[in-house]
Amino acid sequence: QVQLVESGGGLVQPGGSLRLSCAASGSFFSLYAMAWYRQTPDKERERVATIIRDGTTNYAASVKGRFTISRDNAKKTVYLQMDSLKPEDTAVYYCNRDPPTGHWGQGTQVTVSS
Repeated sequence: QVQLVESGGGLVQPGGSLRLSCAASGSFFSLYAMAWYRQTPDKERERVATIIRDGTTNYAASVKGRFTISRDNAKKTVYLQMDSLKPEDTAVYYCNRDPPTGHWGQGTQVTVSS
């Protein structure tokens, strides 16, 4: 069973940046596509960005050009660099495989506000 631990969230002003990290346990991490998701109380969880085995990335239209997903297979860690943050980016951010398993971490809260 894979365990996922997200970190790096916080309060940031509009236009600011944050870097999220997700440490994964378990075997064969490098074989899986990994993704970042986010959720707010009034919306369903949505996929934000995906990185597949060969490093190819894919982004939701709402974050393309502002967010960058990367991975370090040796450290079993996935990152999300978030720049030019907007208030609508406020959410709890989670990582998981893509498509996701049923096991989610605790997430990390990102709040964009002046």
